[in-house]
Amino acid sequence: MSRINVLDQNTINQIAAGEVIERPASVVKELVENAIDAGANAVTVEIKDGGISFIRITDNGSGIEEDDIPLVFLRHTTSKIRTAEDLLSVSSLGFRGEALSSIAAIGQVELVTKTSDAFTGIRYQIAGGEAKEMEHIGCPNGTTFIIRNIFFNTPARRKFLKSPVTEAGYISDLMERLSISHPGVSFKFINNNQIKLHTPGNNLLKDIIYNVYGREISSHLLSVEGSISQVTIQGYIGKPLVSRGNRNYENYFINGRYIKSNLINKAIEEAFKPYTMSHRYPFTSIHLKIDSELIDVNVHPAKLEIRFKNGDEIYQLIYQTIKNVLDGRNMIPDIKLTEEKETTAVIKNVPEPFEENRRKTDAQIGFSKPDKFEHSIIYTKDKNEKINDTEIGKLNEVTSYGGNLVKEAQIYKMNQEHSDQLSFLSEEAKISHRIIGQVFSTYWIVEYGDKMFLIDQHAAHEKVLYEKTISSLRQKEFNSQLLEPPLILTLSMREEEAVKKYGKLLNQIGFEFEEFGGKEYAFRAVPGDLYGLAKQEILIELIDGLVTEVFSDTPEIILEKIASLSCKAAVKGNHNMSQSEANALIEQLLTLENPYFCPHGRPTIISMSKYELEKKFKRIV
Repeated sequence: MSRINVLDQNTINQIAAGEVIERPASVVKELVENAIDAGANAVTVEIKDGGISFIRITDNGSGIEEDDIPLVFLRHTTSKIRTAEDLLSVSSLGFRGEALSSIAAIGQVELVTKTSDAFTGIRYQIAGGEAKEMEHIGCPNGTTFIIRNIFFNTPARRKFLKSPVTEAGYISDLMERLSISHPGVSFKFINNNQIKLHTPGNNLLKDIIYNVYGREISSHLLSVEGSISQVTIQGYIGKPLVSRGNRNYENYFINGRYIKSNLINKAIEEAFKPYTMSHRYPFTSIHLKIDSELIDVNVHPAKLEIRFKNGDEIYQLIYQTIKNVLDGRNMIPDIKLTEEKETTAVIKNVPEPFEENRRKTDAQIGFSKPDKFEHSIIYTKDKNEKINDTEIGKLNEVTSYGGNLVKEAQIYKMNQEHSDQLSFLSEEAKISHRIIGQVFSTYWIVEYGDKMFLIDQHAAHEKVLYEKTISSLRQKEFNSQLLEPPLILTLSMREEEAVKKYGKLLNQIGFEFEEFGGKEYAFRAVPGDLYGLAKQEILIELIDGLVTEVFSDTPEIILEKIASLSCKAAVKGNHNMSQSEANALIEQLLTLENPYFCPHGRPTIISMSKYELEKKFKRIV
């Protein structure tokens, strides 16, 4: 057996760096978070080759004191905490004291910093964990980090990096999340001399969303707001038509920190479940403020995970807040047959005064060959009218959107509000709508006002059955239907635990079951609404839902799961319904608070305007 060795400090640092610095995006994350902790309200991030060869991060924060500079690159040195007890109330983004030492261990680092009360700034170089040079220079207040040749001394790690384009994509995603998480900070992201992102830092979250995600998403936002003791939630969610096939747009932040949480994912997705298709995920930009004593952020070096002391309460707050916003909204998709011309933006590049000065300073202090810095002036293509002229170099000046962009956003907001008011659920619509007929044995055409509505009979019947069942369950109008013979199910330990855990509630709403020996249970009765559907797979589906549910101790979620099973009795597509049957179904649908989506998220109704049809037939040009 080999003898036990004490590792040298350099090896220790490289091992530690592997936990904190996974790729160039990790470097950017740690340094930008440090800039925010230092009070910066403007941060510029520039990269080349995906950040592999060059990263520069400039901020206008408080800077670093001269005496502290050699200390900041040592392991476990931090200004954020003093003792282990401070971990219970961490309010800063960084606190572990590992980031700078890890970055210095695997890269060539240059630091330029100046505090507001210092006469000159400091330039400090360190590479592979070894200090190289320290000198006084002239520079603005704040801090600039330059990292070159990441993983230059650990080639095994470097070869596992992705292509420069892919690595740049990770950094771009990070910058977007940082912009959303801190709307009061103006962020600028430059990739290979091209400005990819520039936010105003005006503290208006909706403006930042517009800047990051564009007009299409920002025009379909719903505001969310709620609170319980020591927890508040604010932000925006996208209407159900804004969805993706992955969770990339499902963002949420706790005390300004981007995290990932199965609990929060589940709460969001359960609230959206009646409105979205399976395997589609919503757009969310939600800010949670939670008392620091109720969470533990010291879970993982990357600080992406978090533990909650009151997980049940947080789950219910998120779920109910989103659900309340979605319920009752007019969400009939308006189908357009023609493409509308959009005003596009032309980006013209001009030198940025601050960065021109920085280049001169760089040359004076011995930085590598000056790099080109530019900023953008945006013009409308139609009018050649200047909209916005921003200079990240004026770091203390908070920028904002130009008038035309704001007007455009306001127009979309007004149009959306107008659309919400034209409800197909009005009392007049219930009386005055006219059924034209059925097409493809599945869809019913209905005329009302200046619009044509198409209704999917299967999705509509599913929704009616679901709402009828959930209403009777909530009002405790339960009835049981005996099964002869009873259904015998073999349950796993987790399934048995779930059935016992919710046994009292299941009995109250019409289920009757008992142990049948070994791992088997006999189900002798089911709710009347499920009779005729009481096949083994239906019960297994229900039990599976109880097992996989996260923080589902509330009866409401159980009731909704049971109600969703009743929709399996709905009339199918490719079925010829009579007009009287269709009329009865549509009348029932129009009495619901939310008739727009079936319980599985598919739309029940879509609409098309008379104007769109007349454009298609060239009656309007």
